[in-house]
Amino acid sequence: MFFSEDQAEALVYYFRVKGRCGMAHEVIRHRAGLMRLREAIRAGRAVIGFIGGSITDGRPRHNWPEPVVAWLVDRYPETRFVVENAAIGATGSDLAVLRARRDLIDRGCDIVFIEFAVNDNGVPADRRMRTREGLVRKLLEGEGRDLVFIYTFCQDMYEAMAEGRMPPSIAEFEQLADHYGAGSVWVGLHALDQVRRGLMRWEEWLPDGLHPTSRGSYAYAEAVIRYLEEELRRQPDEAWAAARVKAMARPLRPDHWGGAVALPLEAIRTRGPWTIRRWLHHAWIDQVLETAAVGAGLELDFDGRGIALGFDFGKASAEFRWRIDGGEWRTEERERPDWVGPDGWFRLSVLTESLAPGPHRLELEVIHGGRPDCAGTNFRLALAAAIR
Repeated sequence: MFFSEDQAEALVYYFRVKGRCGMAHEVIRHRAGLMRLREAIRAGRAVIGFIGGSITDGRPRHNWPEPVVAWLVDRYPETRFVVENAAIGATGSDLAVLRARRDLIDRGCDIVFIEFAVNDNGVPADRRMRTREGLVRKLLEGEGRDLVFIYTFCQDMYEAMAEGRMPPSIAEFEQLADHYGAGSVWVGLHALDQVRRGLMRWEEWLPDGLHPTSRGSYAYAEAVIRYLEEELRRQPDEAWAAARVKAMARPLRPDHWGGAVALPLEAIRTRGPWTIRRWLHHAWIDQVLETAAVGAGLELDFDGRGIALGFDFGKASAEFRWRIDGGEWRTEERERPDWVGPDGWFRLSVLTESLAPGPHRLELEVIHGGRPDCAGTNFRLALAAAIR
């Protein structure tokens, strides 16, 4: 037993939060354990990965991963910690699946914290379950790594949480957590409880209803640190480890995105003025296939049931029309929110994922778009991926 009776009673209070209807939810759920992180700390070098949206993005330097990393460094001074924060604002688990190899797996992460409950919130449940499970399976395949799901907060979740219910985006993540043995920390529930108890003001937490201040980020980090504190004291759960092996053989969704694969830009055939450029303007993009010429075209052969394209996107970006296998032309009309600049948003367009599995051909033509918010003709393709 790791805790005294008084400590155990305090932990029960800390981790179970009641809504108006009296239903209690746990802030922290322990499952398979952190076997790889534990071994890495013992060996003296651990690689800590994060992926998610703007709430997790490392660039503001005050988001919740910062206190978590600081705690690890302080708690284990003999270990060299390497931080791979791959979170990008305004992106979801669909783009994350396609980035997982480059930005997390190839960088040797021993543990990955996944935060997409908020950014996937507006995505249809059927779609987000496919992309999330694909991300989980990519990270677990081969030698695998420890996974922890982090559930933050957006205003759309308030009503359900106030009534003691779990928002659907979080409930669906919990299905995956149970299936694959991933620990989870509902940091949004912990922060909301602090507001209810008068320990933190709402404006100290979420002045815009979504992005936490330094104080709000620290509240999120408190719950994650408590999870790590407990987990690294626990004995590994062999039953969960065995269950994870079985889970990899039986996906919840056979149509998950775990088989999605990025295609080389060099494989794309072009018509008109195009260049492949080293991209110096976005940390998560190595190269782009670029043109600014209306009417320029490209063709790409791929094998799978769908195709997705990723762009350095903004108000100065061109639109495009496309077709598959010589079929009907379709025109993309992407929203350009007020907050987006001329470029700088790593944006994914999933053209289709409902094809018959097998070989297909994508044809694409650059167009202006003819909309008031379409202020340019820059077409900057950073990623093409086949969904299999």
